[in-house]
Order: sequence, then C-alpha cells, then structure tokens
Amino acid sequence: MSFSDNKIDLRLLELSDKLIISEFDGIKYVTDPVRKKKLILQPDEMVRQLLILWFIEKTTINRNSLQVEKLIDVNHLSRRFDIVVYNREIQPYILVECKASAVPVTQNTFDQIASYNSVLRAPYLMVSNGHTTWFAHQDEANKQYTFYSEIPEWLLK
Repeated sequence: MSFSDNKIDLRLLELSDKLIISEFDGIKYVTDPVRKKKLILQPDEMVRQLLILWFIEKTTINRNSLQVEKLIDVNHLSRRFDIVVYNREIQPYILVECKASAVPVTQNTFDQIASYNSVLRAPYLMVSNGHTTWFAHQDEANKQYTFYSEIPEWLLK
C-alpha cells in the first residue's frame, strides 16, 4: 500500500472531556465504553479511547458494532488489532490501527494494518495517531487502496 498525503483531522481532542478517567495509587485509568472496564491510560490507549468515542458520538456506527483489541492469527503469529467495526452482516467493515500521539504514522504502520487485513478483509482501513488520521478503501480485486481526503458522508451522523 502506498503512503498517502490525504490526512484527516478528526479533532479527537475535543472529545477528551468525555473520557471517564480515574486515578488509583498514582496511576491513571480510563473506562472503555465497549469493553466496560478500566484500563491503564497509556498514550496509545488514549488514542484508541478517543477513536471509540468518535465512532460512538460522531458516526452512524453503533457501539455494539465495535470490537476492541482482539487476537488474530497472521501468518502463524498472534497479533492484536486495535478496533474493528462490523457491518450489519457481522463482517469486518472498518479495521482501525491506533498509534500513540508521539508515534509518527509511516509506511510500516500501513504495512502492519494491511497484514492484519489479509486475515480480516475489511473493505475500509483507518490509521490514526490522534493528531492525524488516514481513511482508505481497499479494492481487493485490483490490490489497490483509495485514500479519502475526508471521512465519507455515509459514515457521519
């Protein structure tokens, strides 16, 4: 997959006040609305939780259509995807890869999500580090990706 300049700003930080954050023994936790449990608030977890909120608050996606951090087998290796959005037929629809805000998104990031998608076969891919997001459609037959310069209207509320 070729790296694209079609970057999208989802304005994720505007949702940060909706995160449920608590602290115990000096460690910050965030409550995941999908998994319904508290998780240590690491930088990549912050991005993951902001994207979950974005899907719930800003898109037509139902919270029950989201699956977060599940193991999959990629070439006989256990890998964990960040978020999968399922369609009404309960098929993977959007595969999401989250990186910490300090981690630049590179070609390696896209190669990583492409390898996960060789198993999941979601027609849409999303990669974000919280500041910048890329959204692409995969044409599996022609082995090509079309990057969007904005989130498609059909996905937004």
